[in-house]
Amino acid sequence: MTILENAKKGKRVALVNSVARAERVSPESLLRALRLGKAVIPSNKNRLLKKPCAVGGGTRVKINANIGTSTDKGSLATELRKLEVALRYGADAMMDLSVGGNLSGVRARILENCPVPLGTVPVYEVSVNALRRSNDPLDFSENDIFPVLEKQAQEGVDFFTIHAGINRKSLSALKKSKRVLGIVSRGGALLAAWMAQTGRENPFYAQFDRILDIAYRHDVTLSLGDGLRPGSVLDASDAGQFAELAILGELAKRAYARNVQVMIEGPGHVPLNQVRRNMEMEKKLCHGAPFYVLGPLVTDSAPGYDHITSAIGGCLAAISGADFLCYVTPAEHLRHPSLDDVREGVIAARIAAHAADVSRGLPAALERERNISLARAARDWKKQIAFAIDPVKAAAYRKSSLPSESDVCTMCGKFCSIKMMERCSGKKK
Repeated sequence: MTILENAKKGKRVALVNSVARAERVSPESLLRALRLGKAVIPSNKNRLLKKPCAVGGGTRVKINANIGTSTDKGSLATELRKLEVALRYGADAMMDLSVGGNLSGVRARILENCPVPLGTVPVYEVSVNALRRSNDPLDFSENDIFPVLEKQAQEGVDFFTIHAGINRKSLSALKKSKRVLGIVSRGGALLAAWMAQTGRENPFYAQFDRILDIAYRHDVTLSLGDGLRPGSVLDASDAGQFAELAILGELAKRAYARNVQVMIEGPGHVPLNQVRRNMEMEKKLCHGAPFYVLGPLVTDSAPGYDHITSAIGGCLAAISGADFLCYVTPAEHLRHPSLDDVREGVIAARIAAHAADVSRGLPAALERERNISLARAARDWKKQIAFAIDPVKAAAYRKSSLPSESDVCTMCGKFCSIKMMERCSGKKK
């Protein structure tokens, strides 16, 4: 039986118990959230996850980091180093978005080295196979799709991004929107172009039951992708985006009925004043399913700093109901990310997620805030660094400024407010 199927039957399997302990929630509350479709535990039955996690259901906000080869950057060794960096700095899940090199070989090595849930976008491999076969990435049929999904599920992929919300209806709504930027999702663009070229309905939508069959057999969580997500804040919340979201809500109900776990992917580029509405619309249209947002970026005008624009949007999104933040690196829109870009992207997303958890009053988040604040009050630099989200950078800044035995920092020096108050209160000299 699948995780969702067990939850509906009220069975507290070992996985639910261990995840509940890690999340610091009761197994009963997690089981209830799973049963209602408000939480998922992405965990393929064909591989044993060392670090499973729950997404949604009142657990802490999770973050995902993307890695993978491109057509221009195909080094597996580099992507494995990115995996190690992302995990070291706190990624809860990973996605392999590879489109260059031996995709099966790349995925096998990533799976081998990935202790957290791993997701893919299967249409990428379908399209890469077509490109290699006939030099046309759109030269594939419905029958080319499902063997790829079956193979990836057998290998142990924990969640699939499936762009099933792009269909004739949602594309018709998109045409009326008059976007500045049309379709910016790579998977979404592939399927929209395939539909235009063949005149046929999106097979991920038309044959969604076949996808559910595969997902059920291997207990793969479906992440229903937002192929029509806005790529400019000027295009946010338009008819095309919400038409697709409504379709994803319908598909989520079908997945739930088949005992397949499901979460919904969201925007994208959204101005701050529209973020909350987007979260509320997803929860309403998609029946409270966990929401996995790609940022959202709140301005398009900061190339090189989009880890910051996405952290701003991601924090507000999480406070407003989002459950899962996909990191964005400083390289977004500019280049294939480097190791440093991955580190910066993960840290920015973790800050956003933790700040949201503090706002939501999660005990573990508040405990961390208390611990670092007490360490600051005591001028205990080692503990301050230990409780930092990025202790490596905090330690480097501290070391570059003053000798390790100094009890102040160079910002205030002899005018340290904490030290002065200790002196007048008689606590310390």
